[in-house]
Amino acid sequence: MPGHATRLVCATVAAGTAASAGSAPVMADPVAEFYQGKQIRIVVRTTAGGDYDQYSRLIGRFMGRFIPGNPNIIVVNMPGGGGIIAANYMAQVAPRDGTVLGIVSQGLPLDQALGISKQLTANLRTFNWIANVVFSNQLLVVWHTSQTRTLADAKKRDTLIGTTGAGSASVQYPAFYNNVLGTRFKMVTGYVSGQAIDLAMERGEVEGRGTNPYSGYMASKPTWIPEKKIIPIMQAGTVKEPALPDTPLIVEQKVAPDQQPLLQMMASASSVGRPFATTPGVPSERVAALRAAFFKMIGDPEFKAAAVKEHMEIRPTTGDQLGTLIAGILDAPQDVRNRMKTALQPKADDTAKAPAATK
Repeated sequence: MPGHATRLVCATVAAGTAASAGSAPVMADPVAEFYQGKQIRIVVRTTAGGDYDQYSRLIGRFMGRFIPGNPNIIVVNMPGGGGIIAANYMAQVAPRDGTVLGIVSQGLPLDQALGISKQLTANLRTFNWIANVVFSNQLLVVWHTSQTRTLADAKKRDTLIGTTGAGSASVQYPAFYNNVLGTRFKMVTGYVSGQAIDLAMERGEVEGRGTNPYSGYMASKPTWIPEKKIIPIMQAGTVKEPALPDTPLIVEQKVAPDQQPLLQMMASASSVGRPFATTPGVPSERVAALRAAFFKMIGDPEFKAAAVKEHMEIRPTTGDQLGTLIAGILDAPQDVRNRMKTALQPKADDTAKAPAATK
């Protein structure tokens, strides 16, 4: 009996040991451990209002529940320099740990590629791209009372276009159209935001706005295009917006062969959309978790319902696709970049100051 008992005990211990060896220990998720109890900040490149702010706040309400560890998310507005201040902050000041996110200004890849703004010291190649929130063409629009109704009209008469300031996309697009397509836009500078330009159109101070995405109008002014309060006369992108089949596409315009690469580069830059990123230097497993969380979020029924209610289109591309698109802009041939830089600069007699009371 003692020998039998000894054998039984040994067999039991051996079985327990084998079972322990056969089942891998449960390891804690390092990403969840990092984010648990943390606060994520989403930096917004504009003041409150407008689609950069709206998309950021929508994401901020939902994304935390899909990130391992369920961090709290707050939104911080950091306007200035056409998005340069926010981008420089993310690149050079913010913690490099995945606790700072932001929708980078759409115009900055082209700005960096061409070396337009000396103030832009961020290197967009180093950002960790999470997703393009929405793929949406940039629209050149006029208010419904303007005598300019088509691109052909814009080549025949001076048309006042509201803009923010030198170097901004709101100046670059109409300057490009003037220099490459032969339009006669007069850029009224000095408005503090796109919302201020929209108000200026309503007041009759300017006739149009040089650039804003279709998705931006549908989020902030959802009735304007359906009710024809604004008339889109050009869309910059690689394919037409489904809702705007009759609005000319930039790459369809007839230009000299050596100008065609400029149209293609402008179309690619317009396709950047609303590029959502975290800072350089974030560990790869956290970047992967943020990317996964974003796409889980946009598939969530509650998120979808909120986006529909707020008239916000979600047409994403992946972080890898976005990174490839941005790299293509940054690595364009030098001769194309040189000519593009010239094309984006307004002529001296193409600009005017906005009335002080309307800024």
